[in-house]
Amino acid sequence: MTDALMLLSFGDNGWGDQIARGTLVTVSLALASLPLGLVVGFLVALAKTSSEASMRAAANIYTTLFRGLPELLTLFLVYYGVQLLLNELVRQFDPSANVDVNAFVAGMVALSLVFSSYASEAFLSAFRGIKQGQYEGGYALGLSKGQTMWLVIAPQLIRLALPALGNLWLILLKETALVSVIGLEDLLRWSGVAARVTKEPFLFFGTACLIYLALSIISSAGLSRIDAWSRRGEVPR
Repeated sequence: MTDALMLLSFGDNGWGDQIARGTLVTVSLALASLPLGLVVGFLVALAKTSSEASMRAAANIYTTLFRGLPELLTLFLVYYGVQLLLNELVRQFDPSANVDVNAFVAGMVALSLVFSSYASEAFLSAFRGIKQGQYEGGYALGLSKGQTMWLVIAPQLIRLALPALGNLWLILLKETALVSVIGLEDLLRWSGVAARVTKEPFLFFGTACLIYLALSIISSAGLSRIDAWSRRGEVPR
């Protein structure tokens, strides 16, 4: 027990600093991916409800693509594919130039693409749960389409989509572990390094499990508060 506490301690003799830094990277990556994924998912859902057949087709192709590909493959395509594309473009002007894609940014983009493809379905289901009369009521009050969407539809949309989005957030939080394969020093990567150096895999991977579990519990508590806030205007039945 003493040896385990020593290995997990902070300072030169333990791995606590690295584990804490990896945890911070994990949480930062999830929080950075969330808003981008929500915005793109909402826009894709809007495209799916559009009267334009081309927009609906493009949105359906988008969701089919990123829901169909394994998340790890999407990460590789973004990290290596975008880097290759940028290098090809830059070398058209300077043959000696070289562009390196930041692992954090690549992970954020890849996770956002996957998250948005699933979030779009959550938003689409929420849109279908809002009656047409809500739109007509907003227009009757003299509100524009944008005002009706923001003031009338969006609050209901959040309430209806929140359970599914909450589940997607928990999945996103766990999928951040994938970025360790492209060199980002997240929680899982530091746990793996510590396990290899100290020959104590159960200790460090077990610690990582507990940290992920703690983050999920905190997230669940936060989501419950947000859900209660979104339902504050409902009349009890």
